[in-house]
Amino acid sequence: MKKLALTAAAVLSLALPAAAQDKPETLVTILTAPEPQTQLMAMVLAANAARQGVAQHILLCGPAADIALKDAPETATAPQPPRGMSPQGLMRKIMEGPNNTVEVCAIYLPGKGADQSALIDGVGVADPQAMAGAMLAANARITSY
Repeated sequence: MKKLALTAAAVLSLALPAAAQDKPETLVTILTAPEPQTQLMAMVLAANAARQGVAQHILLCGPAADIALKDAPETATAPQPPRGMSPQGLMRKIMEGPNNTVEVCAIYLPGKGADQSALIDGVGVADPQAMAGAMLAANARITSY
């Protein structure tokens, strides 16, 4: 019986540090989906992870990057049920949090014939090498929509 208790204690001592490491330091969200509902849900999940203390690094590419534009399409700014939030509105709230980053793909603005002045304040242009590093970081988890 004593041996079983010691074995159980040893297993728990190994499992507890692993459980503590389950939460990443950073959530890297790659959003390319053109659908406003998918864009909003990606922001909802990112916002909830941020509330749990996980830094956000959001990369917007293709049609999803339109939500970062000052002159964004109505689909990016129109309120959606059930709480009347829009993809851009919730993204802006996420950007207010500490250690949160929102960037568009490096090829997005040149592809649109625009420059960084077309983006809302606080949104950057991703450096491919730095973004690859963020994706490969041991303390990061990646989601993609």
